[in-house]
Amino acid sequence: CPQVQRALLALTIPLEKLQAVKGRMLQAMHKGLSRQTHAEADVRMLPTYICSTPDGTEKGDFLVVELCQSHVRTLWVAFLGDGNQNPQEMYKIFDMPEDIKKGKGEALFDFIAQCVKQFLAGIGSPQNPLPLGFVFPFGCKQTQLDKAQLISWSKGFNYSDVQGKDIVGLLQSAIKKQELYHVNVVALVNDTAGTMMSCSMGGKPCEIALIADKGTNSCFMAEARQVEMVDENSGQMCVNTEWGYFGDDGTLSDILTPYDQHVDDESSNPGQKRFEKLVGSLYLGEIVRHVLITLAAEKAVFAGNNVVILQTKGVLKTQQILEILNNEEGVAAVRRTLEPLGLQPSERDCCRVQQVCRVVVSRAAALCATGLAAILSHMCQSRQMDRLLVNVAVDGDMYRGYTRFTEILQSVVGLLSPECMATFVPAGDGTGQGAAMVTAVALRVATKRREVNQLLAPLRLSRADLERVQVLMRREMDLGLSPDTNADASVRMLPTYVFATPDGTERGHFLGLDLGGTNFRVLVVRVTDDGIHMASEIYVIPTAIMQGTGEALFDHIIECIVDFKKKQNMMTKTLPLGFTFSFPCQQLGLDKAVLLSWTKGFSASGCVGQDVVQMLREAAQRKQHSGLDVVALVNDTVGTMMACGHDDPKCEIGLIVGTGTNACYMEERRNVGTVEGDQGRICINMEWGAFGDNGCLDEFFTDFDRVVDEKTINPGKQRFEKLISGMYLGEIVRQILLALVEKRLLFHGKPCPKLQTKDIFKTKFLSSIECDGLGLQQVRTILEDLELQATSEDSALVREVCQTVSLRAAQLCAAGLAAVVEKMRQNRGLAELSVTVGVDGTLYKMHPHFSKELQKMLEYLAPNCNVTFLLSEDGSGKGAALVAAVASRGTNSQPLLPQ
Repeated sequence: CPQVQRALLALTIPLEKLQAVKGRMLQAMHKGLSRQTHAEADVRMLPTYICSTPDGTEKGDFLVVELCQSHVRTLWVAFLGDGNQNPQEMYKIFDMPEDIKKGKGEALFDFIAQCVKQFLAGIGSPQNPLPLGFVFPFGCKQTQLDKAQLISWSKGFNYSDVQGKDIVGLLQSAIKKQELYHVNVVALVNDTAGTMMSCSMGGKPCEIALIADKGTNSCFMAEARQVEMVDENSGQMCVNTEWGYFGDDGTLSDILTPYDQHVDDESSNPGQKRFEKLVGSLYLGEIVRHVLITLAAEKAVFAGNNVVILQTKGVLKTQQILEILNNEEGVAAVRRTLEPLGLQPSERDCCRVQQVCRVVVSRAAALCATGLAAILSHMCQSRQMDRLLVNVAVDGDMYRGYTRFTEILQSVVGLLSPECMATFVPAGDGTGQGAAMVTAVALRVATKRREVNQLLAPLRLSRADLERVQVLMRREMDLGLSPDTNADASVRMLPTYVFATPDGTERGHFLGLDLGGTNFRVLVVRVTDDGIHMASEIYVIPTAIMQGTGEALFDHIIECIVDFKKKQNMMTKTLPLGFTFSFPCQQLGLDKAVLLSWTKGFSASGCVGQDVVQMLREAAQRKQHSGLDVVALVNDTVGTMMACGHDDPKCEIGLIVGTGTNACYMEERRNVGTVEGDQGRICINMEWGAFGDNGCLDEFFTDFDRVVDEKTINPGKQRFEKLISGMYLGEIVRQILLALVEKRLLFHGKPCPKLQTKDIFKTKFLSSIECDGLGLQQVRTILEDLELQATSEDSALVREVCQTVSLRAAQLCAAGLAAVVEKMRQNRGLAELSVTVGVDGTLYKMHPHFSKELQKMLEYLAPNCNVTFLLSEDGSGKGAALVAAVASRGTNSQPLLPQ
């Protein structure tokens, strides 16, 4: 029959069109998640403030109140902490009087509170504090788990005095009227989130829920950083999509049929909830009715019958439609449905009615699957996964009432999102137990949050703390500059005998050496009119040499120099050489420096107290290499300042935040009591890594810092460095993670053997874990490489620990730098100082937030200083050569060495 074929074709959506609908749903979801476009989004993507799924440790008694279509259900649930295998429960249903349905909102909430009172009296509940979860199946704008404003009523409810008000507050007030002071509303939950949580109780958490009932909705665990309507940027958050409104902006117009338009026109909310009216069981019987009206008018069905009854809204129920589809004797089921309406369908009519019912319900299932496919693909992309495996909780009379519903879901999802594997979990008591579980999880998370905050509190510095650190740094700087107190100062303030920065007239070829860690570098720097050109080679220093004898170390350095010069065809040339030596030295001249102590894992014997340049020259003699002209020894901080000074004349500070940390700056010579002369300026190598070695920072050291310090090769030394630098941050994090595991706040308290290994948690992991846009799944992958089996909740906590440790490091660095720039400003008698900091180091360069947090705190602590940060391009190498270049400028400019 052409008429029937035309109707069936109009109701059949091809795969290509479903793919396009999925794309539109994804766009609508992104619009709802964005702060800029949320207000006009039809898919509202409402945050629920449910941030965790069950972990099996939930325990205690919980009360649930569920507002249903015609009744209120009260439920008492006891979780035993046994993995939620055997929750105990009692419930009672209270029919809602007609006058309550038509009255005011206050009467509704008073009735709900009365139901609670009667229920508790009936079960003999003691007066112990009893947390309550409220299942409220209407669209709300939640601002907390226990605070939500009603957006709009649906499902026949309409209390004008409730819209825009706090639902939880209304219920709590009504409960207080009943003198139930021990009952506290902890969570407001919609039925979709309740379904997801109830299906998460069997040990395999569900992260998506799909409701296919009179209405339709979905929710899923989104990456919190993508939910822009909340300020949370770590962990996950359940988002209530409210996808029933999808298409209200006209995006579904190309799949809407005249039958759908008739149903919409006759509804109580024309033009709204267009997706729900294609999918919800409240409307499917109506769609079938309008198809049959059209076919009857075209004489394709019910010939000779009086079909006026079909003009009556509601004569065909969706339940009848499902019975027709599920019954093996479909013709008989059609007759049982139509004959009471006065229709006498032929066998051909019955077959055609069956066909119409099947295509209408299949379309609904396919559209549900399309929406689900959009969610799955969004989750897979946002978590940066190649393949997503996830459990989906499903509930509703469409799901329960149509045997092929799941089959269609799986088939269409598989075609539209082949990168995702969804396992469907049927809901039991979806809303009741689910709401109890939301409440239980909320209390567990709140308790855990208090314990985590208590443990991390000593690492979270207030602005007053940082101002105190700034004052202490300034005091130690002054002590270090004075000849009378220098020996007692933890900040040594060592003169470098660098009296000038580059002025642009430097020309020539220079050698640079860079020793500051496990790698040693040799380079040649050519300063020409065209700029600076470099060639370099990196050489590894084995641990055995780092911790062997001084002679072996410097012999190895000479061997590397010779190898480099051979490769560069420079064996016959003797070039001025600048040596970056990034260890604490007392400099007696530009080319004379006595090593004060080793750091960064070096402990070569026979070096401390010796002139480093002389040791290098003696090694050259032993190796019979005569082409060595060492004109300057500087540390990496000074080299960084000099390298950046070549690009920016205002660069008068050098900062290193890498494996170690240090700073230098141009001080007025009149303030430096440890050198002669009071004209001009001199670069001071602060050696601020030792700040606090005299105990002045003890109040800021935590137990974690002390454990890390005790296990280093120099306990009690370089205390400031051990709070800031890359060599130690990973180890601080590891100690905190161990403490969290011990308190059963992380990894379920299970032993983590690999985490017991010193230095197993690298500082580079902090940079990776804190990276913007990195999903929790990627954090889990990093932890899995350490043999740590982490949940999403664990991953969020590990990220929080990393953020806490790195933020403290950045803020402490800012406090130290604030002391420096404020001193420079005061030295020069300026109301405002403009200065550039040349900065280097992997932590500063590679960590995603360190530099931003440092600069932010510096602005607060030194508001009268305009500080620009300039990243050094090879400061330790190029900078050393530039020191040699400036030293070789001759009489054309101020020399680096005092005359």
